Amino acid sequence: MLHEKRDYDAVVVGSGPNGLAAAILMQQKGLRVLLIEGKDTIGGGLRSAELTLPGYTHDICSAVHPLASSSPFFTTLPLDKHGLEFIYPPVAAAHPLDGGKAVTIQTSIEETARRLGADEQSYLDLMQPLVKYWPGIAPDVLGPLHYPKHPLDMARFGLAALTSSKHLSKRFETVEAKALIAGMAAHSIQPLTNLATSAVALVLMASAHLKGWPIPKGGSNQIANALASYFTSIGGEIETGSYIKSMEQLPSAKAVLFDITPKQLLQIAGHKFSSIYKWQLQRYRYGPGVFKIDWALDAPIPFTASGCHEAGTVHIGNTFEEIAAGEQQIWDGKIPEKPFVLLAQPSLFDPTRAPEGKHTAWAYCHVPNASTADMTDIIENQVERFAPGFRERILARHTLDANQMEEYNPNYIGGDINGGVIDLGQLFTRPALRWSPYKTSAKGIYICSSSTPPGGGVHGMCGYHAAKKALADIV
Repeated sequence: MLHEKRDYDAVVVGSGPNGLAAAILMQQKGLRVLLIEGKDTIGGGLRSAELTLPGYTHDICSAVHPLASSSPFFTTLPLDKHGLEFIYPPVAAAHPLDGGKAVTIQTSIEETARRLGADEQSYLDLMQPLVKYWPGIAPDVLGPLHYPKHPLDMARFGLAALTSSKHLSKRFETVEAKALIAGMAAHSIQPLTNLATSAVALVLMASAHLKGWPIPKGGSNQIANALASYFTSIGGEIETGSYIKSMEQLPSAKAVLFDITPKQLLQIAGHKFSSIYKWQLQRYRYGPGVFKIDWALDAPIPFTASGCHEAGTVHIGNTFEEIAAGEQQIWDGKIPEKPFVLLAQPSLFDPTRAPEGKHTAWAYCHVPNASTADMTDIIENQVERFAPGFRERILARHTLDANQMEEYNPNYIGGDINGGVIDLGQLFTRPALRWSPYKTSAKGIYICSSSTPPGGGVHGMCGYHAAKKALADIV
């Protein structure tokens, strides 16, 4: 037994943003809550470390957080009083194109649209209404399927969001605008012809215009540290270094919430589930993985396009057609020569990340699930393509292939950082088709990970909704 006989109202297993959110909400409601983490430090995908050289702080998993600063739940918490400071680069994201130009997305919709030339009005028509009504529908979009508080606005969003990003791109004429859509939609890690890939693009773009895409000062671990600090300040308990492999390791509690994916949930508690629920979890689909590189640099990345120097995030992949072709190849189990690369350069805006005058950068590309392919040269070729001389700036690098990503964070099955495919077939029914996606077939056992709605991202809303369901059942 892990514990002496001690009773809790709720136990949360896993300290990623969703586990932390679930634990906080239940503790706020007066319950006695224990949060258990398998590693020696909390955070899940919110961890930072000196991966390359002393003095260079790298984000091991997530680095830029469009949804963290606008999360309907996190924004209610006094995280700034617990050490969290967000830094907002002037450009949320830049997307370089062959020829030396880049399309950029800024806080101003009008400025972003103006730079799209012939597509200025088309962009305004798409984004101005969405940004206006997004705060009202965000809690409904970032939650399970239910009747929304603002049905007309939700319907307007759905008409665009449920289409494929290829279809959405047809609203535009210019290479720049189409490329912008592709880079945003590629965060969904699936073919851009899939239905609902527009949803990911629209949510990220709305977030960029409303608040920007922030980075946490000092590293992504600062988000986890602030959440944990607040949780313990209101009486919550945290236990690290306790990797849970069976229900018998847990203390007694009215509710147990697992911030893990269906694969681990079956291993830990499968014997308690109904046959149909087990069958549904066994059929849960995981998507492509990622290959990630962290670099220590002796100078900023020398992007040719000036807009890239003001951006915390850079989408590397050129045109819509090139990105779409690469994402389809990965979906088909192949390795593209020119993959979409998602790159972050936090030290341009946060000098705490590297020694004076030096820099860090972080990038990943998508690969087939559980791929062991070394994508180092392919990724660096893509960066060099838009930043000649980049390789000369590299002092050291650290890489993680798809399997190593899972070894580091067991929730990344085969390197899948989204907690499972978020296509139309699993968008609303993750992890199983049930009245409440957070409630398992066993009394008192819940799942609160990114394998539940609304899916991946640092927003805590999966944990928030799971905790609400658990509270309704036990309070």
